[in-house]
Amino acid sequence: MASSKDLKKQLRKEALGRRDALDEFWRVEVALDMAETARDQLAIEPGQIVSGFWPMRSEVDVRPLMFALREKGARLCLPAILDKTTMVFRELVRGAPMIDMGFGTVGPHEEAEVLDPSVMLVPLAGFDARGHRIGYGAGYYDRAIAKLVDKGHAPRLIGIAFDCQEVTMVPNEDHDVIIPEILTESGLRRFEPEL
Repeated sequence: MASSKDLKKQLRKEALGRRDALDEFWRVEVALDMAETARDQLAIEPGQIVSGFWPMRSEVDVRPLMFALREKGARLCLPAILDKTTMVFRELVRGAPMIDMGFGTVGPHEEAEVLDPSVMLVPLAGFDARGHRIGYGAGYYDRAIAKLVDKGHAPRLIGIAFDCQEVTMVPNEDHDVIIPEILTESGLRRFEPEL
């Protein structure tokens, strides 16, 4: 029988294959629609800190969504990978320098303020109908979220994906973070916590 790690690897590969096959022009339209959905359905208080991410490969382009939330008063930040295990969130300020973060993505310069987000837009490779997510395998988000929780912060987690990234069932692992909300082109889905 395959290990849960092997099964996740296979599910990740299949979900990303489906995502990569999506028409790139359709993805642009969907990103704009998702920004409207977020603007209409995500209650953001002025000054609330929201972490987004710079899209890589065929990910949903969340930049329109982040800018829609900025218009509602959000302070934006992006992840910055410091080493093999640590990720922090640096403030995204219009006009401030951006640097290469590796993985085909960019982020704010190291002089940018490090923030603790209260809302996190979380990239993912796959998800299931319970809100279990498959990341890219490095565990940065799982560790960053755990660190925030240890500091007394419990950020609102919103996964960002396309419908085609849904899988039948993600194998459970103890360190997994459940994502209670997922935004796709079909809208914002909320998952009931498991008892």
